[in-house]
Amino acid sequence: MVEVRQKLGAMSQAICPRLQAPSEEDLKAPKSGKAEKMQMKREISLINGICLIVGNMIGSGIFVSPKGVLMHSASYGLSLVIWALGGIFSVFGALCYAELGTTITKSGASYAYILESFGGFLAFIRLWTSILLIEPASQAVISLTFANYLVEAFYPTCTPPHDAVRLMAAACLCMLIFVNCAYVKWGTLVQDLFTYTKLMALFLIIVVGILKISSGETRNFDSPFEGSTTDPGAIALALYSALFSYSGWDTLNFVTEEIQNPERNLPLAIAISMPIVTIIYLLTNVAYYVVLDMPSLLASDAVAVTFGNAVLGPFSWIIPVSVAMSCYGGLNASIIAASRLFFVGAREGHLPDSLSLIHLERYTPIPALLFNGLMGLIFLCVEDVFQLINYFSFSYWLYVGLSVAGLIYLRLTQPDRHRPVKLSLVFPFIYCLCSLFLVIVPLYGDTINSLIGIGIALSGVPVYYVAIYLPEDRRPTFIGRINAFATKYTQILCYCCLTELDTEPETQPDGKTQ
Repeated sequence: MVEVRQKLGAMSQAICPRLQAPSEEDLKAPKSGKAEKMQMKREISLINGICLIVGNMIGSGIFVSPKGVLMHSASYGLSLVIWALGGIFSVFGALCYAELGTTITKSGASYAYILESFGGFLAFIRLWTSILLIEPASQAVISLTFANYLVEAFYPTCTPPHDAVRLMAAACLCMLIFVNCAYVKWGTLVQDLFTYTKLMALFLIIVVGILKISSGETRNFDSPFEGSTTDPGAIALALYSALFSYSGWDTLNFVTEEIQNPERNLPLAIAISMPIVTIIYLLTNVAYYVVLDMPSLLASDAVAVTFGNAVLGPFSWIIPVSVAMSCYGGLNASIIAASRLFFVGAREGHLPDSLSLIHLERYTPIPALLFNGLMGLIFLCVEDVFQLINYFSFSYWLYVGLSVAGLIYLRLTQPDRHRPVKLSLVFPFIYCLCSLFLVIVPLYGDTINSLIGIGIALSGVPVYYVAIYLPEDRRPTFIGRINAFATKYTQILCYCCLTELDTEPETQPDGKTQ
């Protein structure tokens, strides 16, 4: 693998040379002793980071999952308790990731943390599951929800055409892939604008709910816990649906290498984002429950649109359009995170080298973005949104829990390592126990979906053995040839070069990032 990467590096230099012969002006200029590296730039500010986290968390989940939470919990009171528990659980995980992200200063989130803690095999299985399930499934859910809300506004009295919804979802995905290929700043600008838009839409829902409560319309809360389920499996599935809405608090950890002053801005962005999202989610659900009775909620595939039709009259079109824009921003954040995951995986040698290329002038990971878009388009063929959520949740929380277990492992094995943020071990222990519960219980309550998730993960074992574990001279020769061929022509077509890993944050004695 080392020889192949050296050859590819030489090929990269030949196709798109980065170093030019020094001119007379260069020779006269004072030498700083530090050449600029071919790597992605630190262009994500604190505000950009907050918008990335809030924008990814508030995607489609709050507009889809209220139905799933209520369906499994069977009462308004228990469903609100589950939403609150989901928020607390996510805060614990986000705090753990604040420590991990400032200790292991690589992009890639849980993949990078598992790689650092437990080695290449488990990290590859996590990456493999992300490629085949987690990332494309979550993006398919968000893009389909976007299309459903947008198209439904034009078909108020009937079901939107199936093909129209799928084509709209595909167009949304392709447009955002293009935006993020163009410039990193374009992607963060889209994220900022659509985050503000979705917050305004949720504030509208919350204000309507507050007005209804102030006028005395609280009959749905007369017996809030009546009929609540006591089945642990049903409660776990309800928590799964809520956690799908909270998922995304790790978004900023996927782009750690692109954050300005990450030791400060990463934990600060997490600390600001989590309370905002938790409070908004609770108030939004209270507004839903005040206006809609349980049969109406359970019969709706677009809860926010049903809410708008019930209270906004001729202005009900505001809700589907606003929700579609909300999903658009959430999908953009997911694309930014997933493309960096594939980029880092390729840089570590776990994916084809062509995915670790970045544009020579724009510094965007164009091949990784295109690959991410292709996988998302494939998953748009899956029909049942809630089926995707169940696959996604099982695998996602398994690996997030494993990365938090890595925090405990690193504390024990590397106690003197520089940690700008250092939590009490109570937080990761509690989070790991909760993750274990969320992984084990569905094996009984939702066995088929859980086994499918396990099967997808295990399908990566032979791939790891043949393509990574075996010495290069024992691997099938076609793997190296295809890798070199793909890298060469990806460089030519996309005007990209191989990147250089910035190791400075790891080697500086005070641990400060540049």
